[in-house]
Amino acid sequence: MARSSSRSTTLAFAAVTTLFFAWGFITSLIDPLVASVKGIFTLTNLQAQAAAFAFFIAYGLVSFPAAALLSRAKSIPTILIALGLMIAGCLVMLAAANLAVFTLVLLGLFILASGITILQVAANPLAAALGNPKYSHLRLTLSQTFNSFGTFLGPLLGAHLFLAGIEVKDGTAVTDAARSDALAGIDSAYLWICGLIAALALFFWLSRRVVTEAAPPVASTAGLFSALNSRWALFGGLAIFLYVGAEVAIGTQMALLLNDNSVWGHSDAAFGVPVLGYLMGSDGVPGVSLQEAGKAVALYWLGAMVGRAIGSALLAMVRAHLLLALFTAIASAMCFYVFAVGGVTAGFVALSIGLFNSIMFPVIFTLTLERSTGTVESTSGLLCTAIVGGALLPLLVGAVSDGNGYAFALIVPAACYLALCVFAFLAGRAPILRREATTSVH
Repeated sequence: MARSSSRSTTLAFAAVTTLFFAWGFITSLIDPLVASVKGIFTLTNLQAQAAAFAFFIAYGLVSFPAAALLSRAKSIPTILIALGLMIAGCLVMLAAANLAVFTLVLLGLFILASGITILQVAANPLAAALGNPKYSHLRLTLSQTFNSFGTFLGPLLGAHLFLAGIEVKDGTAVTDAARSDALAGIDSAYLWICGLIAALALFFWLSRRVVTEAAPPVASTAGLFSALNSRWALFGGLAIFLYVGAEVAIGTQMALLLNDNSVWGHSDAAFGVPVLGYLMGSDGVPGVSLQEAGKAVALYWLGAMVGRAIGSALLAMVRAHLLLALFTAIASAMCFYVFAVGGVTAGFVALSIGLFNSIMFPVIFTLTLERSTGTVESTSGLLCTAIVGGALLPLLVGAVSDGNGYAFALIVPAACYLALCVFAFLAGRAPILRREATTSVH
């Protein structure tokens, strides 16, 4: 009986971990999707960034309602509601691809992201709770690793399906055949995602008793807005806003930046780098096409995955606020390099920014929880709401790139990282109110 229970708990944890992978994969598909819709619908950079806006605005609108839903409905019903929303979002994306309507793309992304937001609120504590409490941190770290793996694979598949034959440079036009192929790729991707989510929903429904028994108690909604009265919770919310906004803006602009003639558009240098060249897969035409550039974006997210492993080791030796100050300063300097120097080397520098993004979210999260006078649940909810920066700052970066070019637009994330460096030093001087804070990864 004990062995059967252990096996059931392991299967439940595997399913929860699959959720982490799924939302990482779906989120990173936004990067090639922004480049694709720019070409398919002949949009400006600002208009194309509306795709990122539609996705990440859900965090600002749904995080607190998701916490209230979890408190009332408990874990399994909340997860099933989240998966149902994600399926609905995929179905709208299928309609958008078949009807070639950009506003439907935006609606589908918003519904999909609303489901993901609710899912994150429910799945993080579940991943930690499904098994021996002694290994809860190990399980959550393992689940987060699969999340990072999903963000690495998303741009590769998305670029393959969404960007074949798509051109966005001045003086170029997208052929009807390329437009049809890209829309068919979007249709295929979200059809398969829809099937995966439906299978997961069925599994959770069938195993609801096992998962419910292992689920942690859900906090009440009392004091849900107490963080709004905490100066440090508000500071931390602003920091998360700036960090996520910078990370998403760079990711969604990366393929367009690398494809630009002033960076890699007329250069084959990237194909000489073993791993990078293999991932991009040269089409034999001189220079880097948009599809090849889109595949290279996977290394931006792989850098974040590798950086988390390195950063975890460094955090055992270096105080968290000092490591955050160092990483944000380096990221800011790299953005300034792309802005001020440009050229072929700027492409390699831009891709490497992901390595230094790696520890920012969990460190900002814990630094804030330790110093906030609000409840842990309220502070956590506020910080998750602040992920809405991923909706707003990419719009600003898109507007700047329309007028001044992709490399110039990195001045915006450079300023964001500089502000985060200031936050890190201020955190080092602020009193710590609690030590039991735990990390979370978006």
